[in-house]
Amino acid sequence: MKAPLYSQAGDKLKEIELSKEIFEVPFNKDLVHQALVYQLTNARQVSGHTKTKGEVSGRNMKPYKQKHTGRARQGSLRNPHMRGGGIVFGPNSERNFKLKMPKKQRRKALCCALSEKARELKVLILEKYEAEPKTKLFAELLKKLDIKKDILIVAETKDKAIYMPTKNLKNAKTILVNYLNIQDLQRFDTILFLESALKKLENERNN
Repeated sequence: MKAPLYSQAGDKLKEIELSKEIFEVPFNKDLVHQALVYQLTNARQVSGHTKTKGEVSGRNMKPYKQKHTGRARQGSLRNPHMRGGGIVFGPNSERNFKLKMPKKQRRKALCCALSEKARELKVLILEKYEAEPKTKLFAELLKKLDIKKDILIVAETKDKAIYMPTKNLKNAKTILVNYLNIQDLQRFDTILFLESALKKLENERNN
């Protein structure tokens, strides 16, 4: 599997051989789906919370006498059926939605997604990018590369020249190679690796 290497001017320099261990893995739809569900579920924040009988404010006293009132017996003002009382079976902030997935499976799922992008010829490599952190300059580069859909830029370090411009572009996002994930690979159409980031990814995988 090969991917084109481009210069900062947008010229195609050559084809680079991609690592077989990362970019030539058979696509496993179920594994990729499992990894995506794992990531989305573990990112879920539990905010809904209702107070139970023991959490609502108010004194835990009988509203009236036990007998001789002609009414049903009541034990507390905080009972669920009383106005302002606690909630039964309501959402609780202590709920745990965390899932577990072996590290090897997560890595394989990531390689499956990258391999599928490579087979679809949607993996590009940029030799380097050295310019002022201006949106206009980076947008011109994407135009030279004929990128019309959403693109994910993978960098080795947090370079302002790339990070700042992509914040102003609707169809672009920059992440570090260490934070490469299934959700972004499924969301963005094209993946643009800086050559240094690609080498780091392949070295970490081989080691």
